[in-house]
Amino acid sequence: MSNVKLTIGGRVYSVSCQDGQEGHILRLGQMLQAKIGALSGNVGQNEARTLLFAALLLADENHELKKRADAVPPPALPLEMPGMPPERLEALAEQLEKLAESLEG
Repeated sequence: MSNVKLTIGGRVYSVSCQDGQEGHILRLGQMLQAKIGALSGNVGQNEARTLLFAALLLADENHELKKRADAVPPPALPLEMPGMPPERLEALAEQLEKLAESLEG
């Protein structure tokens, strides 16, 4: 385990994380600090309320990204594979169907 020091909202927090995750935790802390900085109009709010608003902003961004990702259809698979004989593709398709049947049954 490793410890990372984050400065968020003018306070320093020590956060434990797995070894190798320090950089990731630091980037997450920077994202949170950026959101708090964007809330500069909320001067006078207590610390918990400011952190709540920053978390809500990040959760809203995450929600919007997931909505956009769900709206994008998955890429279509090519119907033909250049260089592969149709007989081989048919044999593979049959094997996949048998595998699917065995998993369903």
